[in-house]
Amino acid sequence: MRTYEEFLQERSEACINDSDISPELYIKHDVKKGLRDRNGKGVVAGITNISKVQGTVNNNGKTEPCEGRLLYRGYDVNDLIRMNENELGLFEKCAYLLLFNDLPNEEQLREFRSFLNGQMGLPNGFVRQVILRDNGFDIMNTLSRGVLNLALYDKYLAMSTPKDNLEHVMNIISSMPAMAVYGYRAYSHYELGEALYIKDPDPELTIAENILLMLRPNGSYTKLEAMALDRVLVLHMEHGGGNNSTFTARVVSSAGSDTYSVISAALMSLKGPKHGGANHKVSKMISDIRENVEDINDPDQMREYLSKIVKGEVFDGAGLVYGMGHAVYTLSDPRAVILKKFVKDLASNKGRESEFRMYELIEELTPPLI
Repeated sequence: MRTYEEFLQERSEACINDSDISPELYIKHDVKKGLRDRNGKGVVAGITNISKVQGTVNNNGKTEPCEGRLLYRGYDVNDLIRMNENELGLFEKCAYLLLFNDLPNEEQLREFRSFLNGQMGLPNGFVRQVILRDNGFDIMNTLSRGVLNLALYDKYLAMSTPKDNLEHVMNIISSMPAMAVYGYRAYSHYELGEALYIKDPDPELTIAENILLMLRPNGSYTKLEAMALDRVLVLHMEHGGGNNSTFTARVVSSAGSDTYSVISAALMSLKGPKHGGANHKVSKMISDIRENVEDINDPDQMREYLSKIVKGEVFDGAGLVYGMGHAVYTLSDPRAVILKKFVKDLASNKGRESEFRMYELIEELTPPLI
């Protein structure tokens, strides 16, 4: 009798063979594989006026590359950050913009922040019964499960008027920072053996500040760290309305499901290595480079190893330099351009210039190799 592993291996190969469909059939019936056609172009999956991603321009009927732009409700993110250069809490201001189509005035922003901050503390028993119970090593699973469990504490779950849906969304936005941080702290305790500590959020602080407050053992952080995190949150709030996780949210919501189920499903899509989960691959690749390149600031050594990665000779054999390139942006990614300044300042502040230079070399040396 075969072992279970042998059975699974043999049957999985059979499943692949039995499910093989001729590529010609996709062409004949104009069937798209995922959110791209056979030429690699994006498939239109919906219409939105919330956000826009621009990586090309039409020049006399010819599509040409351009510097990348990311717009929220018509506002370029570069302008939003420039207008609020030294201000913390831009995330909350942009959340208001994305939800309500207008930038808030001071009174509207103060009111909005107070409503968000008033719900940042998780329901009684939630941390013990949900976050700390059967905690896994994957933070995305923790978040998805947490959002689903929030629904159990919402007595208006079955209500689906615009007011009810907005209340559900506000609850999720408010709760997500604590769920993420507490989930990480639980992982650090159960998997890494670190001390377990749970800090309550401070209703007087911004969301970025509260994340750092709850995350750090001593609760300390610098304004530069809070500013950098605030901008990271802003730049990842929305991305064109047609990516995989947003498409998933559209599909689940079209069935009339509740907001918590919709966001939980979207989180599981975001987790995938071909979407938001690609960050894990970047981290693993960087660790591999550090282990195998003697001088990470030497251009020749870095070029040689990156060339081996591209040829599929080292790392995971896929021939990809993870983090380089984008499905829509061509000449530049505005998020990377904006964040590079903050990363450089943080590296200087923390004495990690050598590590920053390594990332710069990867950025500079990879394009000619691919």
